[in-house]
Amino acid sequence: MDISTHATELNTILRAMRAHQIAQGPATLEQRRDRLQRAARLLLEQRERIAEAISKDFGQRSRYQSLLVDVGTTAATLKHAAANVGTWMQSEAVEAPVAGMQTRIEHQPLGVVGIISPWNFPINLAFAPLAGVFAAGNAALIKPSELTPATSELLAELIAEYFDPMELGVVLGDAEVGKAFSELPFDHLVFTGSTSVGRHVMRAAANNLVPVTLELGGKSPVVVAPDADLQTAIERTLTIKTFNAGQICLSPDYLMVPEGSNAALVEHARQFMARTFPTLQDNEDYTSIVSQRHFDRLVGLLADAADKGATIISLAPAGEPAFDAATRKIAPHLVLEATDEMGIMQEEIFGPLLPVIAYGAAAEPIAYINAHPRPLAAYYFGDTAEGQAAFTQQTTSGALVINDVMTHASVEELPFGGVGASGMGAYHGVHGFRQFSHRKAVVVQAKDGASNLRLRAPYGEKVGALDEALGNALKR
Repeated sequence: MDISTHATELNTILRAMRAHQIAQGPATLEQRRDRLQRAARLLLEQRERIAEAISKDFGQRSRYQSLLVDVGTTAATLKHAAANVGTWMQSEAVEAPVAGMQTRIEHQPLGVVGIISPWNFPINLAFAPLAGVFAAGNAALIKPSELTPATSELLAELIAEYFDPMELGVVLGDAEVGKAFSELPFDHLVFTGSTSVGRHVMRAAANNLVPVTLELGGKSPVVVAPDADLQTAIERTLTIKTFNAGQICLSPDYLMVPEGSNAALVEHARQFMARTFPTLQDNEDYTSIVSQRHFDRLVGLLADAADKGATIISLAPAGEPAFDAATRKIAPHLVLEATDEMGIMQEEIFGPLLPVIAYGAAAEPIAYINAHPRPLAAYYFGDTAEGQAAFTQQTTSGALVINDVMTHASVEELPFGGVGASGMGAYHGVHGFRQFSHRKAVVVQAKDGASNLRLRAPYGEKVGALDEALGNALKR
């Protein structure tokens, strides 16, 4: 089947969904709540099948991690929207410029939203955007990743069971189908994935002037200030670097520590790993790398860094290999003396490898971060108000977490999204509702229509008054 055939079939689905939504009219509060609650119920009722499918796709995926992030956190996001959508939907009163006029903002559904979701959290990153999409009264069509086929097929099966296809649908297929999907004339398109693919998605969407929300990741830094507790910093960093084996868009991508810290850093890291992962290869808590291609890429990054002068520190338990192709499990690694010439510092890692850069002057980390593309998140460890303020004000990132890593992602009241090369647009909570709504300006003119009479000819008598008003404005 060629791409033109895919495009024809997908356009037929999209047209049917849009026609149905127009015929039904805007979704009521009750319909929006019902869709949100059904989505949450799907996840909670089918949680074991979901966890099993994800683990099958990964080879070994921690059941706890799947239940926590793909089920629990996502269901909470949907329930939060269901509980608050009534408030979000209310029109916003705006102060009118003249007496007798009424002005307000109404929130309208956009229509049909496309969602291209990735493989690393295949349920969370398909359903979390739905919280805002459904709350805003839209229908949605999801294209899940072909790299997690068992999960994608289960997703299609379950959505067909819980939803009318005019409310929510799933399109399965390879990258060719994904390309055709990104070219559809949606009313909005959400893409989560790499920056390189994000560029193609945005280019395809532009042909139909489709607005996009892009969550793209990038290289999220961790900066440890001289006044920070190094042990706390590395423990909290490795907590996220080992979660899903670092296959997270928000995972720390490199660590900057004061010069002379490496020996203590390695010791703290080894002690942390001994407590949390006394074994790795046979440990169900530790997740495999999703594919052989991705495994080979990560191993290649380690080899490249070593060839270019880095010191590689494997944090594998004693007696275990640093990595094993049979299990596709890679132990966390510290890559000391990392430089920009190394591949590991040139691309998003998406794995349990952590480059370490030592800095001297206090201003170096901020200068380094600002010399590179803006990250999806930045993490700063330091206790002084001055240091925190300087980092907050002088760096730009999708989000900033101080004295922890990735904490912001579970706070529904905060926007979740990137900036610059790490993406555009944001969702979560009311921010998702706003992202997937049209904010329509509504004006009810006063009976005398006085505010617009100034536009009516003839203008002769109005010129003097206008000149006087403009002159007075200049003096203010």
